[in-house]
Amino acid sequence: MSDDRSNGAGAPPPEEGSEAQPAVSLEEQIRQAEVEAADLKDRLLRALAESENVRRRAERERSDAMKYGVTQFARDLLDVADNLRRAIDSVPESQLRDDVARNLLAGVAATERALLGVFERHGIRRIDPKGERFDHNFHQAIFEAENTGKSAGTVIEVLQPGYLLHDRLLRPAMVGVAKGEPKPDGGGGPGDRPDGGDRPDPAAFRIDTVV
Repeated sequence: MSDDRSNGAGAPPPEEGSEAQPAVSLEEQIRQAEVEAADLKDRLLRALAESENVRRRAERERSDAMKYGVTQFARDLLDVADNLRRAIDSVPESQLRDDVARNLLAGVAATERALLGVFERHGIRRIDPKGERFDHNFHQAIFEAENTGKSAGTVIEVLQPGYLLHDRLLRPAMVGVAKGEPKPDGGGGPGDRPDGGDRPDPAAFRIDTVV
C-alpha cells in the first residue's frame, strides 16, 4: 500500500479541459505596457487640446460679449444722431440772425457733438465716405449719376452716414456713386463694360452687414 501512495495513486485526477497557460515573456509584457502608455498619452494630449480649445472659445465669447453686447442699443441710438443732424441742417441761414434761433441751433449742435463723443468712447465710429471709392463692405449705393467729373465708382454724395461698432458694421452708409462716362468713339478699353461705360460691376453694390 505504501508503494501505491508513493506512485501518486492518491493524487486528484486533472480536470477535464484544463490546459497549461503559456507563460508571457518579459519582452511581450514590456511591448504591451508601451502600447498602453502610448494610448494613454494620446488620450491625455487630446483632452488637453480640447480643454485649451474650450478655454479659447470661452475667452473669445467673453470678449465679443463685452465689445458687441450693446449692438442693438447702439443701433437704436443711430436714429437719435440722425435726427440731431436733420435738425441742424433744417435751419435756414436767414433765421440765424435771430439770437434765439442761433442759440438753439448751437445747443443742438453741442448735443450732437456730445453724442458722437460718447459713440467714439464706446467704439462707435461714423462712416462719411464722400470722395472715396465705393466699398460694398461699408456702403450701400442708392443711385448713380453721370457727368459728375469724378471717376466711376467714386462716392459723390452721402445720403445717410454709416456706423461701425469696433470692426463690425452697424449700418452701411447710403451713398450716390459716379457713373462712368461713355467713350466718345464707342470703343471699349481694358475692363470696360460692353456698352462702352466704366460703371462698376452691379455685383459690387451688395451689402454684407455684420449682425
